Amino acid sequence: MDSSTMSCFHLGASQLAISTFQQIKRPSLGLQNLLIRCLCNHGLYQDLLCVYMKSRLSDDFTFPFVIKACAALGDAKIGKEVHGVVIRTGFEQNLVIQTTLVDLYARTECVEVARQVIDRIPQPDLIPWNALIAGYSSNGFDWEALKVFRKIVFSDLKPNLSTLASIVPVCTRLGCVNAGKSLHCFAVKSGFLSNDFLVPALISLYAGDGDLCGARDLFDSVGDKSIAVWNAMISAYTQRQEPVLAFELFRLMLLVNIRPNLVTFVSIIPSLESFTCLSLGESIHACVVKHGLENQLPVVTALVSMSAKLGCIDESRYLFDQMPSKSLLLWNSMISGYVHNGLWDLSLGVFCEMQVSRVGVDAVSIISILSACSKLEADLLGRSVHAFSIRKGIHSNLNLSNALLAFYSDCHLLSYPIKLFHKMPLRNAITWNTLISACVHHGELEEAVALYYQMQKEGFKLDLVTLTSILPGCSEEENLGQGMAFHGYAIKHGFASDISLLNSLISMYCNCGDLHAGRLVFETMPERSVVSWNALMTGFKNHDLQNEVIAVFSQMIRDDQRPNYVTLLNLLPACYTQLQGKSIHALAVRAGILHETPLLSSLMFMYARFDNHDSCFLLFQTRKIEDISLWNAILSVQIQRKSSENAVGFFTSLLRIGLEPDNVTLLNLVSACAQLNSLILSSSVMSYIIRKGFDKDLAISNALIDLHSRCGNIYTARKLFDELVKRDFVSWSVMINGYGLNGNGEAALDLFLQMKLSGMAPNGITYLSVLSACSHSGLVEQGRAVFKSMAEHGITPQMKHYACMVDLLGRTGNLTEACDIVRGLPCKPSTSLLESLLGACRIHGSVELGEKIAGLLSELDPENSRPHVMLHNIYAAAGRWTDADRVRSRIEERSLRKVPGFSLLMGN
Repeated sequence: MDSSTMSCFHLGASQLAISTFQQIKRPSLGLQNLLIRCLCNHGLYQDLLCVYMKSRLSDDFTFPFVIKACAALGDAKIGKEVHGVVIRTGFEQNLVIQTTLVDLYARTECVEVARQVIDRIPQPDLIPWNALIAGYSSNGFDWEALKVFRKIVFSDLKPNLSTLASIVPVCTRLGCVNAGKSLHCFAVKSGFLSNDFLVPALISLYAGDGDLCGARDLFDSVGDKSIAVWNAMISAYTQRQEPVLAFELFRLMLLVNIRPNLVTFVSIIPSLESFTCLSLGESIHACVVKHGLENQLPVVTALVSMSAKLGCIDESRYLFDQMPSKSLLLWNSMISGYVHNGLWDLSLGVFCEMQVSRVGVDAVSIISILSACSKLEADLLGRSVHAFSIRKGIHSNLNLSNALLAFYSDCHLLSYPIKLFHKMPLRNAITWNTLISACVHHGELEEAVALYYQMQKEGFKLDLVTLTSILPGCSEEENLGQGMAFHGYAIKHGFASDISLLNSLISMYCNCGDLHAGRLVFETMPERSVVSWNALMTGFKNHDLQNEVIAVFSQMIRDDQRPNYVTLLNLLPACYTQLQGKSIHALAVRAGILHETPLLSSLMFMYARFDNHDSCFLLFQTRKIEDISLWNAILSVQIQRKSSENAVGFFTSLLRIGLEPDNVTLLNLVSACAQLNSLILSSSVMSYIIRKGFDKDLAISNALIDLHSRCGNIYTARKLFDELVKRDFVSWSVMINGYGLNGNGEAALDLFLQMKLSGMAPNGITYLSVLSACSHSGLVEQGRAVFKSMAEHGITPQMKHYACMVDLLGRTGNLTEACDIVRGLPCKPSTSLLESLLGACRIHGSVELGEKIAGLLSELDPENSRPHVMLHNIYAAAGRWTDADRVRSRIEERSLRKVPGFSLLMGN
């Protein structure tokens, strides 16, 4: 029977051997093991598992073949069951079985279990260590793979060809080129270099370091080149963005009559994406057909990916649909193709089709879907995907864990990535950089800096990505020292010449107020990109140094640096005349960047600033009507020019064409309602906001509280305030201000006390609201106490705070104290402050003080008629008609005009 079984396999009749075996009622264990060995040797792993599962006979000879089959099929579930049988039958200490178990768990992404198995082997030989290195490498745990390799070397085990084939790609990915070169020398010394499998890995090593010459020298040094060596060199050129060299080598390969295989085409097809030329892709496709590889899944997968990245997503879908049998990689390519083209919903649809087809997903599938969920801001769906990955047992994949960190960060759920980070058994530099960037993005600089130091303590090298991720968090004056420390670290470790890092440093210094240091970094740069110029211009613009912005732009043009739309965004606020703005508009047209929405919006604001509303509206009409950002811009322009009725009209128009407003749109609409002071319109807008779910947006809720307060509906305003789940200082400030506007100073003070008791620290705006409320209600003592408490909380009073105190004291007849405040001001008094005091002089009949204040106002603003009119009224109230007539004559002589009044309430 044994010889018959062997004969069947020699004749290629494996199914006959299996059916003959199954007809035997009680086959011996030896016969079963023979069949299992033959099936394993011929790669018939599924049949092997069927034979084993039916008989359940096993010994120390059976298990290695069965476990090997599980590893080849990637079936961790059955593999774990077999492992359980191994433990129950007492074969756990068998070295061969332990070695195959390490290989099983390493191949099925259970590298932690693989490590546990190998740790139980008293003296493991090279084979299980090689399996563990391969597992770490394939699952992205490169540093762990390198640590295992070091352990092999220090254990006096001599690395073999399999060891080098696994560890050289690890050196490539980690950038450990010197270590890789040492391994190259070791391979030459050991006689391994003649092996086709190792030479391609070494070519990739040199290419990964950017040393294409070294890779080409190695390629040329090989005499009789196999197809694998050709493919490695072509792939190296493709990966290093050298498509022309890749094609030249491909042509040379054809000229020397080397027949390309599917790996060749998989290597050359991605380079077409750099050409962005579909005709070249069609030519290669024809070459694929010529060589009979058009039905090969890897080639079709590469063609699907290429077409998608060239924007021909329909071509990709056609190729995808033509394949009767689809691999996991093909499904993943179609999903990522839709994601690449921004078709997030369609990518989710393909993922659902994939589940219906019962194709097992991997980490790549989940990563693509998480990207779609991030773009759609579908946090609930993303959490479901996370749960799905846990159920499928692939959540421990490092790349997937990193993608989950990024997803939760994009969905503004910072607590989730922090929890996930602390649960991760293994981390790489991407893990740290992703979380640091998330903390910075959410304004948690202290957490980001703590992670930065923890990363160093755990032995991870800080790279450029780490530094460029954390520097944006240093955006306040108090962060300057921290930013300088990062700069020092960059200089010490040789990163200071990187242009991206230098751009981040310019922004950091400018944001922290050290413009001189930012300029110095800019001036010492060996080369500058447009981002460098923009960073410096943005710094000057943010500090209102408009002349400096123009000077930097002029230098930029002299240095032949082509501006982009960000440059013009910085330049537009610096325009002193409409002619300058039109020049920038013309430059945008010539540069072909007028289509950028932020630039269009900024141009609209520029024309509105110079009251050229026709040009503003013309720009609005020339662009895509579906762009909500431009609708937001035109609404904002109408509100700025006090044309709130037009703003409401534009909002109605955007609803009519089926465009969905965003939170900025609704903030503009609420501002328009506040200008109109219409209770009916305000109630309608609030109903719309609640129906659309925007009432959960804190900024919109704060705006609604302010709106109802200004319309006199203080009850609704307080109800909205009480229903807020979360409150910021704006919430408290607008509600306090609302009570002040409605003359309820006591309620404003009570709310101010509640704010402090809640742990929310008041800022300058809050104090302004409280002082205004005291002023409207005549609460002098309380106002004095609030004003004095500002210093206790470390807040320096601004002109508006002094104006409120002067208004409060003036209203209540404390003119002497009000004058003392004016005399003690650290700077010149504002016009509004003096007018408030002059009004108090009229109310309380203080003629002498009124004359002095009116004189100061005339010096500050000679063309302002209000102080003259108020002084006339003071003289008239005191019965000094001669003086009153003199002031009236002066008004007429200077042709001063009184601004006409208007109603703040809109009639129904």
